[in-house]
Amino acid sequence: MCGIVGYIGEEDVKEILLKGLEKLEYRGYDSAGISVRNGEELKIFKEAGRIKDLREKVDPDFQAATGIGHTRWATHGEPSVTNAHPHQSADGRFTLVHNGVIENYEQIKQEYLPETEFVSSTDTEIIVELISALAKEGRTTEEAFKAALDILHGSYALGLLDKDEEDVIYVAKNKSPLLLGKGEGFNVITSDAMAMLHLTDEFVELMDGELVLLKRDGITIKDRDGNTIERESYIAEIDESDTEKGTYEHYMLKEINDQPAAMRKIIQEYQDENGELSIDTEIMDQINDADRVYIIAAGTSYHAGLIGKEYFEKWAGIPTEVHVASEFVYNTPLLSKRPLFVFISQSGETADSRAVLVEVKRLGHKTLTVTNVPGSTLSREADQTLILHAGPEIAVASTKAYTAQIAVLAILAQVAARALGRETGINLTEELAKVTTAITTVIDDAETIEGIVHEYLETTRNAFFIGRAMDHYVGLEGALKLKEISYIQAEGFAGGELKHGTIALIEEGTPVFALATQEKVNLNIRGNAQEVQARGANVCTIAMEGLESENDAYVIPNVHSMLTPLVSVVVYQFISYYAALHRGNDVDKPRNLAKSVTVE
Repeated sequence: MCGIVGYIGEEDVKEILLKGLEKLEYRGYDSAGISVRNGEELKIFKEAGRIKDLREKVDPDFQAATGIGHTRWATHGEPSVTNAHPHQSADGRFTLVHNGVIENYEQIKQEYLPETEFVSSTDTEIIVELISALAKEGRTTEEAFKAALDILHGSYALGLLDKDEEDVIYVAKNKSPLLLGKGEGFNVITSDAMAMLHLTDEFVELMDGELVLLKRDGITIKDRDGNTIERESYIAEIDESDTEKGTYEHYMLKEINDQPAAMRKIIQEYQDENGELSIDTEIMDQINDADRVYIIAAGTSYHAGLIGKEYFEKWAGIPTEVHVASEFVYNTPLLSKRPLFVFISQSGETADSRAVLVEVKRLGHKTLTVTNVPGSTLSREADQTLILHAGPEIAVASTKAYTAQIAVLAILAQVAARALGRETGINLTEELAKVTTAITTVIDDAETIEGIVHEYLETTRNAFFIGRAMDHYVGLEGALKLKEISYIQAEGFAGGELKHGTIALIEEGTPVFALATQEKVNLNIRGNAQEVQARGANVCTIAMEGLESENDAYVIPNVHSMLTPLVSVVVYQFISYYAALHRGNDVDKPRNLAKSVTVE
């Protein structure tokens, strides 16, 4: 959600900002804008829609070496040019970009800005007018900025320009991600390192509550008390080429095709010198000491957590619960005596998961983050981190991060089982290698899966996904993928639950996808498929080799029954992709959605 870039240096800033914003498009947005300055002259260019629309508004003849930019995902006020960032104070002195949500903006309006006339419907305009009002009381810009931060409640990442100070960008964050980037003769701010890789791979972490003075020749970080903080930079281990589509039409298609390579990378990264699967000792100590695991996640990561629960309980014998982060933080269940909280997040910036993390750390519980992004907020703030090693994922609809999450959770549970002296009866390294080959086979058969879309989803407005045991969890993910990018109303159900109410929605021709990869419930799910077919449903059965029947629409290669979610989901990923493609949708940037959900 939302993205910020900023640059202060010697080069013309317009193309730097626009290119950076293009790299942040994956996060989801509905409008964009930049503010650039040359000496005392400052210009703002904003547009609703895509970055390409913004480009047409930017004056190519205005040369500037300092600027801030923003992609907006609407939270307060409709998507429009007026509500797009940057926002400027009424006196024209201050210009601001903001990610996050200010919870007390109405109180600020009433208490500090009762006479101010606002032009937008955003909480951001309140911030910039508050800074302006505080500066008019005689404070310096730094003092006014800090005083405003003390008043704000909520989440924010801020970049501020002062028309009276040419050589500085003021920066701060709380709960929302923001990085500082270092270069020769320039410095930058960015919501994501990928957005500025074309300039630098050297970054500095910014912590909540800190205030930054960003200049072309240096970065000054101060704490809440005004003390200067020295912090080492780090090199972002991201290949810029990994963030490009290459020969693929869409990022989602590329990322589906990346999954075999991601599997191989995960196996490699989690092996020791003897070829044994291995997890850091500190993490294993957490696992061994826990009497219960609480998996906290949202969306696709939640679905991966449901499968992870199977691994923890069936292999390691550790009782495990899976909770939706946004519900858990406000409706916490009774906890065990020695809980371990495992946070699953592709981006590591999921706001509702972070809210849980903050609370459980306050209670003194152990925490572990499983994420694709080293240095992300959830990674920094948890006690320990497991990295997915899936490579950058740009498409909003997650594919390779989901399968990477399942693979890493399987490895964690397998190593835990070994440490606890439990026999699992599976050589996970060998079985994951088979999974890699099976995924490749499905990818090579994409044309056949596109034919399934033609037959079942070409004109429908809704669809159902059914399965039993682990296949039920894959059905939840399949339904989510389909609704995310094709906008087809899709729901996933345990096979036996359809007849407890939802079967009333089955009409002539209703598509129902039935997944059959688990031998112990194979006959059960086929019985459920017959039940809906008898009521007119158009049933598409996807089965594992060895369990298939004559009329099944697709058969996935045989893999270990506990690992079938890694393969069967790829079929559903392709189904969603082609359904969206055939309907002319923006596959990588579906409407109303964001890649990183940085507000609760």
